Amino acid sequence: MPKVIGPRLHAIAANVIRNATRERPADAVLRDMLRADPTLAKGDRRIISRAVFAYYRWKQLLPREAPIQGRLAVALDWQERFTRNPFSVPVELLARKAVPRWVEEQLTFRPEWLRWLQHEPRLWLRVRPGQAKALEAKLHDTKRSRLPMLRDAVEYTGRKDLFAHDGFVAGDFELQDIASQAVSVLCAPKPGESWWDVCAGEGGKALHLADLMENKGSILATDRAGWRLQRLITRAARAKVTICRTQEWDATADLDGPADFDGALVDAPCSGLGTWQRNPHARWTTSRHDVVELVPVQQNLLVRAAAKIKPGGRLVYAVCTLTRDETTGVSDHFDRSVAGFEPVPFGNPFNELIPAAPRMLLAPNETGGNGMFVAMWRRL
Repeated sequence: MPKVIGPRLHAIAANVIRNATRERPADAVLRDMLRADPTLAKGDRRIISRAVFAYYRWKQLLPREAPIQGRLAVALDWQERFTRNPFSVPVELLARKAVPRWVEEQLTFRPEWLRWLQHEPRLWLRVRPGQAKALEAKLHDTKRSRLPMLRDAVEYTGRKDLFAHDGFVAGDFELQDIASQAVSVLCAPKPGESWWDVCAGEGGKALHLADLMENKGSILATDRAGWRLQRLITRAARAKVTICRTQEWDATADLDGPADFDGALVDAPCSGLGTWQRNPHARWTTSRHDVVELVPVQQNLLVRAAAKIKPGGRLVYAVCTLTRDETTGVSDHFDRSVAGFEPVPFGNPFNELIPAAPRMLLAPNETGGNGMFVAMWRRL
């Protein structure tokens, strides 16, 4: 990464930072500003993005009295130093300055995790079944995962606009983090089954479930936000997925209908600590209070999803966070409060040497992407 960027690009990056808030995160402001300026070249967009995210990675080490442009320059210096040699920055300094203090109450700071947070993230694609070899020939700058359970995961290292690529337009691949891909694989849905994606959002995991089911069976995708489900519908049409139906649902009451799902995935809203490498601005807008508010939401979603699982069916809980309250705390609460379910051990998709377990924390420095917590049960 260069120490200095041009004055115009520097000014745009500074403007993004000035306008970023908790309600309007930096990545959203950045996306809007880049779209609004058609004169920017592709390389310019990349430079601006890297500068903005470097600012938030090193925010607590920047001179507070300096203007934003000055702090940006210092952040880029820190990022360049770290990229050259991650061990040149003491891990004790990262523990004090790279994450907010409240996080220490919720997880054990491991040196490898703290260093991972300061690296620039890797970009992962999920290739449609049977398309990996053809995509590599067309896209180039790709590296396919060698993990047996994640053969459709491909890392992209190039600089093309993937959203304009013919393969994306044709539905041959999706941009999806490798840890998110692992969650759908762990669900292990079979062709012909019925699944409920409880917090489907824009449909990344629902579409992956459909591919794993060979587009046979049925998937109900629910979310409280109708606009997210509309994007899911658009993505499903592009991918030629026909087994997904959508429904707005806010979890204030049980879902209508009998308990007839073979499986349910509760990819619950969470504090998102597992995404802090990719989204460093969130480190400084997420609070301990967010965790306190989210835990009962997660507990409620699990209980309501469990009520719709038929005997022998699977319930999968996943969150892209690392806090104890939202991970083992929520799964412990389910074990205590809901009868008729047994834990189901599963293997670690990133390390086959780790013994199977019914719940697992997939650390971001191990996945090569986001951090995830996954727990699984079967209805007796």
